[in-house]
Amino acid sequence: MRIDELAGHLDSWAMDLGFQQIGVTDTDLSDYTPDYRAWLEQQFQGDMGYMARNVGKRTDPSKLMPGTIRVISARMDYLPVTRGNVLNSPDKGYISHYALGRDYHKTVRGRLRALAKQIETHAGGQYRAFTDSAPILEKPLAAKAGIGWVGKNTLILNQSAGSWFFLGEIFTNIPLPINIELQEDKCGTCKACINVCPTGAIVGPKQLDPRRCISYLTIEHKGVIDEELRESIGNRIFGCDDCQLVCPWNRFAQASNESDFVPRHGLDDPTLIGLLAWNEEDFLKHTEGMALRRINYSQWVRNLAIAAGNAQPTPDLIRAAEEKLAESRRKGDTLASEHLEWAVQKLNPH
Repeated sequence: MRIDELAGHLDSWAMDLGFQQIGVTDTDLSDYTPDYRAWLEQQFQGDMGYMARNVGKRTDPSKLMPGTIRVISARMDYLPVTRGNVLNSPDKGYISHYALGRDYHKTVRGRLRALAKQIETHAGGQYRAFTDSAPILEKPLAAKAGIGWVGKNTLILNQSAGSWFFLGEIFTNIPLPINIELQEDKCGTCKACINVCPTGAIVGPKQLDPRRCISYLTIEHKGVIDEELRESIGNRIFGCDDCQLVCPWNRFAQASNESDFVPRHGLDDPTLIGLLAWNEEDFLKHTEGMALRRINYSQWVRNLAIAAGNAQPTPDLIRAAEEKLAESRRKGDTLASEHLEWAVQKLNPH
């Protein structure tokens, strides 16, 4: 199959595999490299040491897979069909939309591999599929491929789909035609995402300090969360969606009908008391195959403790927190214990 003919089939093949959009770009990231290096110089990566490694590969895709001359960027929507207003229910725990179903790495990467195999069958060449799984500047590549623009919250925004989607890439040595119709930055003067961030992590337009970001604190950060940030975390126990929930462009987002992303185990509307009742075996059972496994049980209890400490005190919640504290002390889990002690003190200061 000729390259131009192949390009004409890419969209339909991708749609058949559950993607909502794809675009093709080259590997030149020179316009984005200075900003990335400046971000690292400010130590914004925090505990994410991997962000400071393989900088050469991040800024030049051809170094990650030699011979790469094109990157196919794809988006897959994940917004749940329905969900209660958990953020305004302090007795419940809020889990970010993206983590409610099957681990997106498995779904998106599997579909990308299927798409790559289909292209290889018709045109030969070499391919490698990624989704948030290698040293890649995914968002700049997505912007260059026409998927959207980098918004003030640092996420990719799409004028007809908002930002509730996963990104994935296929690296290839096939000279596919490059997308020349890019999406113009349409954030304008809006500062909704900057103003709503509970911890002030968006320090400027397109500037995120992850060390204050709730998603970073509840997932990437492995240690003690500073007391000054705990009240701002509220009842968010895994990730944070505030900057997306408030974004005007997300009024155009479509709910996903992808079965893999359907919320599991009632985690789209869980009570803190119910989650505090889980032991480690329960945690491993109920999070199997989910992105929630990015944290361990100790981090999970740490996050629950902060949410409990920010909730309205009730006898049942106080009892649940005290029982979890006793369990953590018996296990010698100092991380969980420290946060549970804080929670119990806030719930029952007398």
